[in-house]
Amino acid sequence: MKIALKKLNPIWWFLNDHDKKAPIDFRPGSYGILRELLWLLRNPLHNFTFFIIGISDKPFVIRGLFPSNVFNPNGGWKYHFVIYKKLKLPFISYCNKVQFYIGWRERGNFGISLRRKNG
Repeated sequence: MKIALKKLNPIWWFLNDHDKKAPIDFRPGSYGILRELLWLLRNPLHNFTFFIIGISDKPFVIRGLFPSNVFNPNGGWKYHFVIYKKLKLPFISYCNKVQFYIGWRERGNFGISLRRKNG
């Protein structure tokens, strides 16, 4: 089924078209249906963030600092825009003692994260 038709189904929004099955290294101690369910719950709105509010299925370009990275490799602030036709979708991140980002990532999907930096 084409992705345009799939987008009309809200149940599909909760699935993961990129990785339908849990990879071998995901929760190696879990087996069967429980492991697959945990895989779906790990990122419950994958298709929504990639294809409904995201543009990963469209041709786009990225303009800004370190466009292929989520964070500035030197630390501090980083921004970029994901551009599809006339649509400019923002992304901003910060990396120091905490790591934070919000916006459309380098793969065209929307994401939000806040966590303490390891190390």
